[in-house]
Amino acid sequence: MKKIIVSLLSLFLICSLLLSCSDNTIPPEREPIVDVTANYEINKEGDTVESRFLPPKGYERLPAPADTVTAFLRELKLKPDGSRVLLYDGSEKGNQSAQAAVLDMDIGSRDLQQCADAIIRLRAEYFYAKGDYESIGFHLTNGFYLPYGKWKDGYRLVVQGNETYLKESAGADESYENLRRYLDMVFAYAGTLSVEKETFPVDNINDIKPGDLFIEGGSPGHGVMVIDIVGNQEGDIAFLLAQSYMPAQEIHVLKNPLHEEDPWYYVSELTYPFKTPQWTFEEGSLRTYPN
Repeated sequence: MKKIIVSLLSLFLICSLLLSCSDNTIPPEREPIVDVTANYEINKEGDTVESRFLPPKGYERLPAPADTVTAFLRELKLKPDGSRVLLYDGSEKGNQSAQAAVLDMDIGSRDLQQCADAIIRLRAEYFYAKGDYESIGFHLTNGFYLPYGKWKDGYRLVVQGNETYLKESAGADESYENLRRYLDMVFAYAGTLSVEKETFPVDNINDIKPGDLFIEGGSPGHGVMVIDIVGNQEGDIAFLLAQSYMPAQEIHVLKNPLHEEDPWYYVSELTYPFKTPQWTFEEGSLRTYPN
């Protein structure tokens, strides 16, 4: 009987120790993330992505020459902290819990600039800002390639039944207003399926960079863009994401559902299915443009 009691007590002590370790031990790979996110604060006075979202403790922004997409995305203007996400008609989006910040960028007055369109918009804005008009071009859902270089020279899209082609029917125009008209046409005929098809998989998450995207084509489908990246001396990487959604709405920087006070997504904590505030992406959804 005494042996049984001693055995039971021993078993109880062992279980207690195991439970104690289980409750209090943080896996080594999680420790830096917990330490970082616990003290992270957004700089509410910052009016750009770079000035609003300072690097987490121990991290630095990776170098980016002035003419790169990384530098361009970091300088995107933001509306004042706490701004609500507006729809194309000026009303407020129903879900106001996804955004960490809202881009100060028009969205037009039509229900066009949705999720994939926000990716298209930011990519086009970058090339337009650097005067690289020939790099602006997107495939439509039917596979037809619509280049801005032709559009600015006066060619317009003609869709007749199953036939799609370009016809010269306007004067040459390199104005920003004409770029917006071009983008509205792309938004109307492109989507997550076409963007997914014209991009390539990123097999190693550590190769992620601004301008890349998580995307799943379909009806519905969804896509979000990487707009900034930071790293630390140990080689850990974190990034920010931005999206639009349905109906057409202002592009906004996303919160991280794992720690909403810290919007940075840490590669060391990323697992699939990968959850963002309004979509969960499966493995293989990280993609990049060819240039």
